[in-house]
Amino acid sequence: MDTSSAARMRPGACSPRDTVQAPPPLGHKERTDRVCILLNGAAGRAGPNGAAAAIREHAAAGDAAITLRDLTGDAGGTSLREACRTAADEGFGVVAAAGGDGTAAALAACLAGTGVPMGLVPLGTFNYYARANGIPEDIGAALEVLRAGQAAPRDAAYVNGHLFLNNASVGIYPRILADREAFYRRWGRSRLAAYWSVVRTVSGFRRSRRMKVTVDGRPYRARTPLVFVAFNAFQLDAFGLAGADCVRAGEFAVFVAPDCGRFGLIRFAAKLLLRGMRRGRDFELLHGHRVEIDTVDPRHRDRRIAIDGEKVWLEPPFRFRIERGALILVVPADETVADPAGPTGGVRPA
Repeated sequence: MDTSSAARMRPGACSPRDTVQAPPPLGHKERTDRVCILLNGAAGRAGPNGAAAAIREHAAAGDAAITLRDLTGDAGGTSLREACRTAADEGFGVVAAAGGDGTAAALAACLAGTGVPMGLVPLGTFNYYARANGIPEDIGAALEVLRAGQAAPRDAAYVNGHLFLNNASVGIYPRILADREAFYRRWGRSRLAAYWSVVRTVSGFRRSRRMKVTVDGRPYRARTPLVFVAFNAFQLDAFGLAGADCVRAGEFAVFVAPDCGRFGLIRFAAKLLLRGMRRGRDFELLHGHRVEIDTVDPRHRDRRIAIDGEKVWLEPPFRFRIERGALILVVPADETVADPAGPTGGVRPA
């Protein structure tokens, strides 16, 4: 590990965020106050039928102008992106996703830069993005936010052109996701099952990879099993990790795990779950506005990357950037509107 590089990458304070750029309005579309909810029933805690029934019941009780489109098992093979574009073209005032963090990211990728407000009905396992923005996990309360909430600008992060909202990682985590899905199929979806699957995966870990991480032009080299790029301060706070202030300042927080072997990784996972991780001892923390990650060994050039809990194959190097104010998100009306410096940026009066 290049310790001199590590020292250079630890400035005393986070860098100021860039100037916020508001997304362009659609202009040629006449928006209405109607809301279209796109349901990913596969992510629903109550199952596709239970989630759909609950949304319809609450929408009817609240006399809200809500249209529900259930994409679960769609015979026509309609993707969320296609359904999102259709809803935007039809002039809905808000297009919302009912699902987990992966569903939210897919909707955000469709709406980024359009000026069409995005809504959320959290149904996933963790719902970090929705929780970061004060959106309740109760279906009725989330629908009330869609009905009476306010629009607020939000930044979006990209890696090689792919939008993400919470985090992206290179190394062992994409394998953890694959193993977790198998674990879910056998034992069902829950946060406990997700945590236990991490322990199961790292127990079979083989070896670390040599990686080069460049942050705002400054290189850092290490042999590591995992490089984790965070863009959600709420998620970092939930695990007691440093770096949340950097995300709130509009930067990425980049965590480089130590080359600690299989048993060291098990301890690493246990410390993470118990909020016992410490900077300098258990990981190196870098932060900045632009990040590039590349595997140094050409014989093991890993193309797998985990993005908001989904496995994606991209061509390295992985280049990260932030798009200021790319999203318009519907948040609770009685909350302060977060400054668009990341999902949980500093707040200002509404």
